Amino acid sequence: MLGKRNMTVGQGFAVGLVVLALTGPASAYQEISVLDGGIIRGTVKLDGAVPKPKGYNLTTLPDAFYCGRISDGQGWRILQPFNVGPEGEFREVVVYLEDVEKGKPFQEESVPQIEARDCLFLPFTTVVRDSQSVTVVNMDPVMHDIQAYETSHLGARVLFNVPLPMNPQHPRNFKDRSDAAMYHKHMAGAPMKQLVSLSKGRRIFVMQCGFHAYMESWGVAVTNPYFAKTDEQGQFAIKDIPPGTYKLIAWHPYVRTTIEQTVTVGPKEIVEATLVVPAPTGRLYANEVLAHDYIRYGVKEEVRKEIEPMIQKQRR
Repeated sequence: MLGKRNMTVGQGFAVGLVVLALTGPASAYQEISVLDGGIIRGTVKLDGAVPKPKGYNLTTLPDAFYCGRISDGQGWRILQPFNVGPEGEFREVVVYLEDVEKGKPFQEESVPQIEARDCLFLPFTTVVRDSQSVTVVNMDPVMHDIQAYETSHLGARVLFNVPLPMNPQHPRNFKDRSDAAMYHKHMAGAPMKQLVSLSKGRRIFVMQCGFHAYMESWGVAVTNPYFAKTDEQGQFAIKDIPPGTYKLIAWHPYVRTTIEQTVTVGPKEIVEATLVVPAPTGRLYANEVLAHDYIRYGVKEEVRKEIEPMIQKQRR
């Protein structure tokens, strides 16, 4: 019978740059059979007001009519890095354990895949292994260009930069904006498998599209298979944990506070954890969405009306 214990992680824990908290142990992870493993499960919540999203003027970037099928109805694509539910449930947060020297094997067959779909990179956050590959696939009828960088407080370094081809069965040239807006087929182009090889001490990388600046996806490299991503309810579960004491860490690319807790897991024990992430305040990015930013950029009303949000009309 699994035992059960509760823990709460709040705002009183160490605060610092996320990149400094992601320098894992140097020793190699050892794969073993785990017969008496425990479970850590719980919820991640955002405490405070959800930060404002980013805003991108579609008329200044390629494929405005096709990509504008997801837009605000004023000619702008909105990118909200913080996926938060009505009760503060914080989605797409990576939760993982540090200081695990040995345990269950990695699932070698599960190479992470990122899709370009409706001019979005999905998922927004990804878990990878250092010096392993990630696959990127274009499902759209427009060209994308992958620009991937590793990042830390030391600055960025290019990992790879390759074009992302579209499926040859997609139409190459739309006759007019109506054709582009009404086209809804998704077909996979040639998959691009790229190696993620990070510099010593770095754990984070970001992937963007060189054509469509609002396409963004972040990854964190792990040193062991004890990780999970929060679901729509902000919940996670990490299973088959060898009995021992570890650091439990929550990571999101735009949160510059480190949420961590020392957790002890007994044989076949269930440990409940609630992680509370303080909402960042102030201006987080240069292109933060403004109330009437289309006026500043001189986007005329007739142009804004041409870009129709056929899939999703976004809220600012």
